[in-house]
Amino acid sequence: MVEKTKFKFEKLRIWQDAMNLGEQINLIADDFPKKEAYNLSSQICRAADSVALNISEGSIVQSKPEFRKFLGYSVRSLAEVVTCLYKASNRAYISDKEFEKLYDCCFKLMNMIIAFRNKI
Repeated sequence: MVEKTKFKFEKLRIWQDAMNLGEQINLIADDFPKKEAYNLSSQICRAADSVALNISEGSIVQSKPEFRKFLGYSVRSLAEVVTCLYKASNRAYISDKEFEKLYDCCFKLMNMIIAFRNKI
């Protein structure tokens, strides 16, 4: 990945972690069955990408309440990722170990986003 930091959101740890989560989710979704290409694979990838996208979009707005709104969207997208992880686990597309790792990552990131939102 190219390293640049001209936008202020690039320095945010929550954005960096959200970007990493999106890449991890994309990798596991590649291994889902082909029948899930337009269903669960697409949904989990879009939800995971939405976390970082909302952080970056919210960071350039002019008001703190607006930024907090976008951070809320990120948290909701994380909840969607977690639900998709449960579906993937229930359908045996991912191992228990993969589920736990990604679930913990989502939980940690959610708490970081909420703490950041409460500070601004």
